[in-house]
Amino acid sequence: MSGSMADAEIAEDRAFDAHVFACLLAVAAIEEGSPGDHLGLGYGDLTALIERWFPHARSALSAWCRREASQDDDEVAMVRDLLLAHRSTPGDDSRWLAAMIARRAMEPNHLWEDLGLRDRSELSRLLARHFAPLAARNTKNMRWKRFFYRTLCEADDFVMCSTPVCSSCTDFELCFGDESGVSRLAQRRRELALTVAAA
Repeated sequence: MSGSMADAEIAEDRAFDAHVFACLLAVAAIEEGSPGDHLGLGYGDLTALIERWFPHARSALSAWCRREASQDDDEVAMVRDLLLAHRSTPGDDSRWLAAMIARRAMEPNHLWEDLGLRDRSELSRLLARHFAPLAARNTKNMRWKRFFYRTLCEADDFVMCSTPVCSSCTDFELCFGDESGVSRLAQRRRELALTVAAA
């Protein structure tokens, strides 16, 4: 994507999907190590994604993609399988997204931040578009990572909550609190601009 991320034209679904994939690639690029490790994709899937969405960048990214990803741990696999079971769009895009969302869900920040998105509404749109049956079940607007884990626990007949009703829970803010903040990519651009200005 060219230009400012804040100015991205994403009204159309295809443009939005391109924006999401660009954000994921960008956030993986600013982290140490293999992009496949950060995205949960092997070399074949990562190169296929780039060929499909960013063919003009194929030569620039080919060496970057060559480092093979490690095997997913059980936790990543469970979240990925949950997403795959609730796909609402066919094909590789939703399969790649399931793997990438599951892997990025292991990071410590809000999920939208660790996906490189601008805000939570983009994550909600992404999930409603590609994983609609699952997204529709989050009727109380629970934080997405918490919602995934709660869904997995309920599928195993395990109750992870101390109270049966969320409104009376002492941990309400952990599940439903504010998710505002500055996107990781905007923060990185600011850091680079400050470094250049100081030089």
